[in-house]
Amino acid sequence: QVQLVESGGGLVQAGGSLRLSCAASGRPFSTYVMGWFRQAPGKVREFVEAINWSGGNTYYADSVKGRFTISRDNAKNTVYLQMNSLKPEDTAVYYCAARISPHPSGSYYYTNWRVYDYWGQGTQVTVSS
Repeated sequence: QVQLVESGGGLVQAGGSLRLSCAASGRPFSTYVMGWFRQAPGKVREFVEAINWSGGNTYYADSVKGRFTISRDNAKNTVYLQMNSLKPEDTAVYYCAARISPHPSGSYYYTNWRVYDYWGQGTQVTVSS
């Protein structure tokens, strides 16, 4: 069993920054793939970024390229999402997720929410124009 707790959401003006954190517990964190997803009202869950166990490989959605950065600190059992140059369309509930199960390599197994095994409760990010 894995528990994930997000923090760092809030209200920010367009152009501002936020850093989300996701603290994990329950199993050796360094073995997980970690991902961030978001869901806006009335929209489907959307992939944002993902990172492999070592932090050596990252994946990101085109919509956040150059603005958001995922990172992890295995010593602290925490994954981060640094969000810069925020836009109103970034407004959503942001979820972190952990993939425990082994999967083949390839971006599909990082970007598809269906392959993730555990989810946090979400944190609201609201960007005002």
